[in-house]
Amino acid sequence: MIKRLELKGTPREIGEKHGREGAKQIQQSLQTYEKLFYGYHRISWQEARARALAHLAAIEKYDRQLLEEMEGVAIGAGVDFEDILALNARSEIALTGRKDLSFADGCTAVAVTPPAADQTLLGQNWDWKSSQKESLLLLHIKQEGKPDITMVTEGGIIGKIGCNSAGIGVCLNALITDKKSEQVPIHLGLRAVLNSWSLHEAIANIKGGQMASAANFLIAIDEGGGKTMAANIEVSPFGIEVITNPDGTLVHTNHICTPTLKQHLADLNEFKHEDSLIRKSRAEQLIRMTLTNKDRIDEECFKVWFSDLFNYPNSINHYANERAPEHRRTQTVFSIIMNLTKKRMLLCVGNPAIDRYKEVSQHDGN
Repeated sequence: MIKRLELKGTPREIGEKHGREGAKQIQQSLQTYEKLFYGYHRISWQEARARALAHLAAIEKYDRQLLEEMEGVAIGAGVDFEDILALNARSEIALTGRKDLSFADGCTAVAVTPPAADQTLLGQNWDWKSSQKESLLLLHIKQEGKPDITMVTEGGIIGKIGCNSAGIGVCLNALITDKKSEQVPIHLGLRAVLNSWSLHEAIANIKGGQMASAANFLIAIDEGGGKTMAANIEVSPFGIEVITNPDGTLVHTNHICTPTLKQHLADLNEFKHEDSLIRKSRAEQLIRMTLTNKDRIDEECFKVWFSDLFNYPNSINHYANERAPEHRRTQTVFSIIMNLTKKRMLLCVGNPAIDRYKEVSQHDGN
């Protein structure tokens, strides 16, 4: 279903094993993004590497161990460090910086906590280039002094979507905008969230303009004993906005929802009114229907919601729009459901269907 890597040791050791055992997936990522950067910006891979290097000083100041892990990935995979850095800065390179850039993205993320449910549930459909299905890796990471991490990522990228042993989970929604900075790429911000022991620490790692581009991080935490919370955190080079809901339900798709970001950034999602807003409204409708019917919200509900085909092909269960240019076609690459209360993860590679989710162990050796 998906290649699984058990990684432990120093950051360099973790990176080297990722690079060595995930070399095929890393090559897939390199091929995809070389084509994608040219398709979006008409830039060569060498230019993409140069743009990634602009973030180097900020990353070193932010967390030197992230650089050491990326250096290890490059050594293990037999590629240049700049290649791996470009993969980890791929959102900053591809999705920002041009007011004439128009693009339709498609991720839908949902969190449900008490009082809407008796458990803390978090998940999303991750929609992107279909070729990246071949790049997927399931990483189990053990680091000294930090929580254990279970994460689904693209080969070579050291931070993405997953959860940790401290009860924190994070999902990602891209926000396509006109501006970026030379601060820390958002995928490394996702890793910093997963390296955190608390919600307070996670937010501290991404606030204050530390992130180089805009995105939404849907973060949830279950500390046990009913102590739980979820928040949409729209990050940007200009600071963050936090969206919570005391009713216990949150949804985010791919348009900016908060006034602070709108003051500073132009939202360039070209199908904002036909696609992202519709998916967000549809997910909220599905949640409301479940609550109105007094049905129990659980993993099975998430499977139904993420398999939804309303407004096909630009549905929550996203399929490639054949009318779009080839380099702009996206579809659901994987669907993930995290039960932070039970410390359980369900994963479906490819377009989701209710019977295609498989449980993924979060423990070594299982």
